[in-house]
Amino acid sequence: MLIETELCTEGVAAEDRFDHWREHLSTSYVPVEVLSDRAADFPASQRMLQLGAVRLWQTEHPRMTLRRTPKLIRRSDPEMYHLSLALRGAKTLTLSDRSADCTAQDLILVDTARPYSMAARTGPDEERVLGTGLFVPRSLLPLPATSADRLIGRRMSGRDGLGGLLAHFLTRIWADIYAYDPADGPRLGTVAIDLLSSLLAHTLDSEHALEPETHRRSLLLRIKAFIHQHLPDPRLTPRTVAAAHHISLSYLHRLFQHEETTVAAWIRLQRLERARHDLADTAWHSTPIHAIASRWGFPRAADFTRAFHAVYGMPPRDYRNHACRPAL
Repeated sequence: MLIETELCTEGVAAEDRFDHWREHLSTSYVPVEVLSDRAADFPASQRMLQLGAVRLWQTEHPRMTLRRTPKLIRRSDPEMYHLSLALRGAKTLTLSDRSADCTAQDLILVDTARPYSMAARTGPDEERVLGTGLFVPRSLLPLPATSADRLIGRRMSGRDGLGGLLAHFLTRIWADIYAYDPADGPRLGTVAIDLLSSLLAHTLDSEHALEPETHRRSLLLRIKAFIHQHLPDPRLTPRTVAAAHHISLSYLHRLFQHEETTVAAWIRLQRLERARHDLADTAWHSTPIHAIASRWGFPRAADFTRAFHAVYGMPPRDYRNHACRPAL
């Protein structure tokens, strides 16, 4: 099964539970202020799964408020997006320039670099709030900062469409946790990033009266999500990417002019990054290097070795030996 970490305050003395929970949140997530009128007895739990570079979480707790202040941001910012899916109860997210109310099956995105307040509350017949979501490094989402500003704090539906697909994926992992092996973790993380990227691109594109620049950015975001989804396919080329999005090859190249790289070079770098991650993963240590290369769209081992050496400064075998070397 996937490797899971779990905290449950019910094993702690009632008067110490809230302090224990508050300290745990600041170490497992980011430094935050935690407020609650249930502090005298705070039965709460958190489960966490590491899916490669992505973390999937699930929490259940009484009503509480999280505050991420400028002072706390200056102390520590892990540069993450935090996606939250409400499963029971309701939440109100307040930013400096906007606020959003979320109920069950709503998705909302926050940025650890921006101050916010998140108030989670229970319904009339509910004792605890239940939710799940993702911690995703900002660098892993093909999302320009200007686009992120439009999406932070915006409620998105997890009931249907791409939002429903992402919500179903997140909840099914918890339901099927015993069906996965540890090696499945990074693969599930990749799927989570692809689904989130697709949802964000769709949300941007469905805004009313899209300006040409906004349309260009959202199209590029969809294209990058498509590329991530099809990296294992050796037939993935700039021409097939253009055809899948019903644009000309020349227009695709113009879109990437702002990325300071070519389409083909960007595809190759994403493949190399996925292969590099597998080479450093001890769960893949017995898998031949040529099999990992083929898995990420390099059918010729010699081509993979040359490309890997050019980017990372050493052959893939040397990289694997160094990355998997036991700590002294």
